Amino acid sequence: VQLQASGGGLVQPGASLRLSCAASGRAFSSYYMGWFRQGPGKEREFVAAVSWSAGRTYYADSVQGRFTISRDNAKNTVYLQMNSMKVEDTAVYYCAAPESPFAVVAFTTSGYNYWGQGTLVTVSS
Repeated sequence: VQLQASGGGLVQPGASLRLSCAASGRAFSSYYMGWFRQGPGKEREFVAAVSWSAGRTYYADSVQGRFTISRDNAKNTVYLQMNSMKVEDTAVYYCAAPESPFAVVAFTTSGYNYWGQGTLVTVSS
């Protein structure tokens, strides 16, 4: 399984950015997907997840109402739309996938077996 994240960059506070994560190597639509982030000097933390059917989405309290996770199973891609960005959103963002299909969505790193390489998002004026 390969995950390729892209879309990071430097933005000002209040701006928007969309991250993409392209998956390959297996049937994408059967697996929930997640986004995590790791800020400077911090542990990796859960940001958002989407169920394998895309019927349900989950968010960390810190991004609820500002970020939106979605997936396009036809393109084997999961997205993270980030709006009203804050300085504290600065981090390396990782997409991740589990080992087992049709599983219950996990909110910790232990629930994910495959990780993308990370894409850096910097929010600064």
